[in-house]
Amino acid sequence: MIEWSGMRAFAGARAAFDDRVLATLLFTDLVQGGDLSWSEVLALQHQTMRSETERFRGRIVDTAGDGLLAIFDAPARALRCASAIRSAAAAHGLRVRVGVHAGEVARAGDGVRGVAVHETARIMAAAAADEILVSSTVPAPVSGVDLRFEPRGQYELKGFGTRVLFAYVE
Repeated sequence: MIEWSGMRAFAGARAAFDDRVLATLLFTDLVQGGDLSWSEVLALQHQTMRSETERFRGRIVDTAGDGLLAIFDAPARALRCASAIRSAAAAHGLRVRVGVHAGEVARAGDGVRGVAVHETARIMAAAAADEILVSSTVPAPVSGVDLRFEPRGQYELKGFGTRVLFAYVE
Protein backbone atom coordinates (compact mmCIF):
# COMPACT_ATOMS: atom_id res chain seq x y z
CA MET A 1 0.00 0.00 0.00
CA ILE A 2 0.97 3.63 -0.66
CA GLU A 3 0.22 6.44 1.76
CA TRP A 4 -0.77 9.98 0.73
CA SER A 5 -1.13 12.56 3.50
CA GLY A 6 -2.18 9.97 6.04
CA MET A 7 -4.63 8.31 3.62
CA ARG A 8 -3.92 4.80 2.42
CA ALA A 9 -4.47 3.65 -1.13
CA PHE A 10 -3.77 0.41 -2.94
CA ALA A 11 -0.72 0.32 -5.20
CA GLY A 12 -1.67 1.50 -8.66
CA ALA A 13 -4.42 3.82 -7.36
CA ARG A 14 -4.02 7.52 -7.98
CA ALA A 15 -4.81 10.30 -5.53
CA ALA A 16 -6.98 12.87 -7.26
CA PHE A 17 -7.45 15.18 -4.30
CA ASP A 18 -5.19 17.88 -5.76
CA ASP A 19 -7.05 17.82 -9.07
CA ARG A 20 -10.50 18.49 -7.60
CA VAL A 21 -12.12 21.91 -7.35
CA LEU A 22 -15.51 23.32 -6.44
CA ALA A 23 -17.01 24.95 -9.51
CA THR A 24 -20.28 26.21 -10.89
CA LEU A 25 -21.14 24.39 -14.10
CA LEU A 26 -23.33 25.70 -16.91
CA PHE A 27 -24.71 23.45 -19.64
CA THR A 28 -26.63 24.82 -22.63
CA ASP A 29 -28.51 23.16 -25.45
CA LEU A 30 -30.15 24.69 -28.50
CA VAL A 31 -33.86 23.85 -28.58
CA GLN A 32 -35.01 25.64 -31.72
CA GLY A 33 -32.91 27.04 -34.51
CA GLY A 34 -35.17 29.65 -36.12
CA ASP A 35 -34.94 30.46 -39.85
CA LEU A 36 -31.14 30.25 -40.20
CA SER A 37 -29.31 27.35 -41.82
CA TRP A 38 -27.86 24.79 -39.40
CA SER A 39 -24.27 25.93 -40.00
CA GLU A 40 -25.29 29.58 -39.42
CA VAL A 41 -27.11 28.61 -36.23
CA LEU A 42 -24.09 26.70 -34.90
CA ALA A 43 -21.65 29.48 -35.76
CA LEU A 44 -23.85 32.13 -34.16
CA GLN A 45 -24.57 30.03 -31.07
CA HIS A 46 -20.92 29.13 -30.47
CA GLN A 47 -19.80 32.73 -31.01
CA THR A 48 -22.45 33.97 -28.57
CA MET A 49 -21.59 31.34 -25.98
CA ARG A 50 -17.87 32.04 -26.17
CA SER A 51 -18.20 35.82 -25.91
CA GLU A 52 -20.71 35.71 -23.04
CA THR A 53 -18.75 33.05 -21.15
CA GLU A 54 -15.58 35.15 -21.41
CA ARG A 55 -17.47 38.30 -20.41
CA PHE A 56 -18.60 36.64 -17.17
CA ARG A 57 -15.13 35.19 -16.47
CA GLY A 58 -16.07 31.60 -17.22
CA ARG A 59 -14.26 29.07 -19.32
CA ILE A 60 -15.73 26.75 -21.94
CA VAL A 61 -14.49 23.24 -21.29
CA ASP A 62 -16.49 21.31 -23.88
CA THR A 63 -18.75 21.81 -26.87
CA ALA A 64 -20.90 19.13 -28.38
CA GLY A 65 -22.97 19.93 -31.44
CA ASP A 66 -25.10 22.90 -30.46
CA GLY A 67 -24.36 22.73 -26.73
CA LEU A 68 -21.72 23.97 -24.37
CA LEU A 69 -20.27 23.15 -20.96
CA ALA A 70 -18.61 26.02 -19.12
CA ILE A 71 -17.20 26.40 -15.61
CA PHE A 72 -17.27 29.46 -13.37
CA ASP A 73 -15.78 30.27 -10.00
CA ALA A 74 -19.04 31.78 -8.73
CA PRO A 75 -22.74 30.93 -9.23
CA ALA A 76 -23.80 34.55 -9.82
CA ARG A 77 -21.48 34.85 -12.83
CA ALA A 78 -22.77 31.56 -14.27
CA LEU A 79 -26.39 32.69 -13.83
CA ARG A 80 -25.79 36.07 -15.44
CA CYS A 81 -23.96 34.36 -18.30
CA ALA A 82 -26.88 31.95 -18.77
CA SER A 83 -29.28 34.86 -18.93
CA ALA A 84 -27.10 36.71 -21.45
CA ILE A 85 -26.82 33.61 -23.65
CA ARG A 86 -30.59 33.15 -23.56
CA SER A 87 -31.20 36.83 -24.44
CA ALA A 88 -28.67 36.81 -27.28
CA ALA A 89 -30.17 33.61 -28.68
CA ALA A 90 -33.69 35.06 -28.51
CA ALA A 91 -32.54 38.18 -30.40
CA HIS A 92 -31.68 35.85 -33.31
CA GLY A 93 -34.85 33.77 -33.10
CA LEU A 94 -33.10 30.91 -31.29
CA ARG A 95 -34.25 29.16 -28.12
CA VAL A 96 -31.99 27.50 -25.57
CA ARG A 97 -32.35 25.56 -22.37
CA VAL A 98 -29.79 25.90 -19.59
CA GLY A 99 -28.80 23.92 -16.50
CA VAL A 100 -26.62 25.30 -13.69
CA HIS A 101 -25.18 23.28 -10.79
CA ALA A 102 -22.41 23.81 -8.24
CA GLY A 103 -20.31 20.81 -7.32
CA GLU A 104 -16.88 19.30 -7.13
CA VAL A 105 -15.16 18.36 -10.39
CA ALA A 106 -11.84 16.80 -11.30
CA ARG A 107 -9.61 18.69 -13.69
CA ALA A 108 -8.74 16.61 -16.73
CA GLY A 109 -6.35 18.48 -19.00
CA ASP A 110 -8.29 21.51 -20.24
CA GLY A 111 -11.61 19.92 -19.29
CA VAL A 112 -13.40 18.66 -16.21
CA ARG A 113 -15.04 15.38 -15.30
CA GLY A 114 -17.03 13.90 -12.48
CA VAL A 115 -20.51 13.31 -11.17
CA ALA A 116 -21.29 17.05 -11.04
CA VAL A 117 -20.80 17.32 -14.82
CA HIS A 118 -23.34 14.57 -15.46
CA GLU A 119 -25.80 15.98 -12.94
CA THR A 120 -25.61 19.39 -14.64
CA ALA A 121 -26.37 17.76 -17.99
CA ARG A 122 -29.45 16.08 -16.49
CA ILE A 123 -30.63 19.39 -15.00
CA MET A 124 -30.25 21.09 -18.39
CA ALA A 125 -32.18 18.28 -20.08
CA ALA A 126 -35.07 18.85 -17.64
CA ALA A 127 -35.32 22.55 -18.58
CA ALA A 128 -37.95 23.78 -20.99
CA ALA A 129 -37.11 26.04 -23.93
CA ASP A 130 -35.84 29.43 -22.67
CA GLU A 131 -35.65 28.15 -19.09
CA ILE A 132 -32.63 28.27 -16.77
CA LEU A 133 -32.97 25.44 -14.26
CA VAL A 134 -30.65 25.25 -11.27
CA SER A 135 -29.95 22.67 -8.61
CA SER A 136 -30.49 23.29 -4.91
CA THR A 137 -26.72 23.93 -4.56
CA VAL A 138 -27.00 27.24 -6.43
CA PRO A 139 -29.41 29.57 -4.55
CA ALA A 140 -27.73 29.50 -1.11
CA PRO A 141 -24.31 30.88 -2.15
CA VAL A 142 -26.00 33.87 -3.86
CA SER A 143 -28.55 34.61 -1.14
CA GLY A 144 -27.18 38.11 -0.53
CA VAL A 145 -27.16 38.98 -4.23
CA ASP A 146 -30.16 40.39 -6.11
CA LEU A 147 -31.01 37.12 -7.89
CA ARG A 148 -34.41 35.43 -7.85
CA PHE A 149 -35.43 31.80 -8.04
CA GLU A 150 -38.79 30.08 -8.31
CA PRO A 151 -39.24 26.51 -7.09
CA ARG A 152 -40.04 24.13 -9.93
CA GLY A 153 -40.59 21.04 -7.79
CA GLN A 154 -39.07 17.61 -7.79
CA TYR A 155 -37.56 16.09 -10.91
CA GLU A 156 -36.40 12.57 -11.48
CA LEU A 157 -32.89 12.89 -12.91
CA LYS A 158 -31.68 9.71 -14.58
CA GLY A 159 -29.00 8.13 -12.44
CA PHE A 160 -29.41 10.66 -9.62
CA GLY A 161 -32.88 10.06 -8.25
CA THR A 162 -35.22 12.86 -7.26
CA ARG A 163 -33.87 16.40 -7.04
CA VAL A 164 -35.55 19.69 -6.20
CA LEU A 165 -34.90 22.22 -8.97
CA PHE A 166 -35.42 25.96 -9.24
CA ALA A 167 -35.85 28.31 -12.18
CA TYR A 168 -33.60 31.36 -12.28
CA VAL A 169 -35.78 34.36 -13.10
CA GLU A 170 -34.75 37.94 -13.75
